[in-house]
Amino acid sequence: MTLPAMTSPAMPTALRPHSPDDARLLRASLIAVWLITIAASLLECNGQSLALLRQGGVHSLPLAHALIAAGVALDAALALALIWRPGRAAYALAAASVIGLTLTATALLPALWLHPIGPLSKNLPILAILAVLWKRAP
Repeated sequence: MTLPAMTSPAMPTALRPHSPDDARLLRASLIAVWLITIAASLLECNGQSLALLRQGGVHSLPLAHALIAAGVALDAALALALIWRPGRAAYALAAASVIGLTLTATALLPALWLHPIGPLSKNLPILAILAVLWKRAP
C-alpha cells in the first residue's frame, strides 16, 4: 500500500494547505505553542521545569535556572521570528531548534518518548508543519 504524495488529489482537502489563510493558521498555532511554552517555563521555573532538569542530571540550581532562561529566550526569539519575519529562515531556525532540543531531551530523558502525554512525540507534527510552511514560503 502506498501513501498519497503531499500534492496528490487523493489527500483529503482538509490536510492540504492551499491558501494564505491556511499558512497563517499553521503559523499562528506554532506561535501559540512557543508563547504557551514560555509561560509554562516561567510559571513552573521552580516546579516542573526544575524537576525535569534534575531528572536529566542537572542538579545545580544556578545552572538549571540559566538553562530555563536560555530556553525561554530561544522560545521568545522563535515566536518573534514567526510573528515579524515569517519565511524560510524563520522556519528553518525553528526546525533546527526543535530537532536540537528533541535530541537533547532524548539524551537526558529518553523515557519522555514513552510518556502518555507525548512531550517529545508532539515535536513530529510541529516539524511537519514547519516543513509545509517552509515549502510554501516565497
